[in-house]
Amino acid sequence: MANQEIFSARSWLFAPGDSDKKMEKATAGSADIVIFDLEDAVAPSEKPKARTMVREFLQGQAGGHERLWVRINPLDGPYAVDDLAAIMPGRPGGIMLPKAYGRADVELLNNYLTALEAAFGFEQGSTKVIALVTETAEAMYTTGDYKGAPRLVAMTWGAEDLADALGASENRNPDGSYGFTYEMARSFCLIGAATAGVAPIETIQGDFRDLEGLRKRAEKVRRDGYRGMLAIHPAQVDVINEAFSPNEAEIAAAQEIVDLFAANPGAGTIGFKGAMVDRPHLARAQALLKLAGR
Repeated sequence: MANQEIFSARSWLFAPGDSDKKMEKATAGSADIVIFDLEDAVAPSEKPKARTMVREFLQGQAGGHERLWVRINPLDGPYAVDDLAAIMPGRPGGIMLPKAYGRADVELLNNYLTALEAAFGFEQGSTKVIALVTETAEAMYTTGDYKGAPRLVAMTWGAEDLADALGASENRNPDGSYGFTYEMARSFCLIGAATAGVAPIETIQGDFRDLEGLRKRAEKVRRDGYRGMLAIHPAQVDVINEAFSPNEAEIAAAQEIVDLFAANPGAGTIGFKGAMVDRPHLARAQALLKLAGR
């Protein structure tokens, strides 16, 4: 995955679909992607009103629709088709699919979107998809099945719904870190996204006041291979954007490795600062420079 073109977005900020004020604030901010939420943030009785509000908000935007996405309700529930029919006239840039059981759900969503794009005269395939792939127990077994799934540009994971699905009373260790099963979900999402050639996106941090903890976590998962992170509060966005942007020291080190191999085009392994670097190091350095826009 390191050398292929994948969807680039660092911060993915949720905003409740039943609040014009919060949708406006999120849209005006610096999030790479804004997700208007019709699922967990909206009570069942408010979903019809929220659908209308999201569509009208989208239709009121003069541009920038590619960064304005919508989280619909799960496909196996009673709301998803109504969600799509209501919001698609607003031309969202993408759809977040929650509680995806596997590739078949993305394929079904693609069918719905294809029909709706045709009905409203939109370019076929223009509506992208991010799938939430670990929110059910069954879905844990299908995270590696998404390669070639239509419209899919990113995968993310969830720990709270997974805990509910497993009947767990807690998903964290006493020190606040995720328990083994949830770290496994994070790894399955990362490996599955690499298999599919799409962007892996880290799940939310619920404590939006702990910005230093957020920074450390975001920097850690970026080192692991994640390309961005979900946010639940505007205060988290700038921290996430910075954490998922290579710093100057990283860029300089990567450039040194690239330049070293360029000066020794036939070499497979080269000594560098007391260690040996080889072609995988070069590939990672090139990927980092590409991420940094170099």
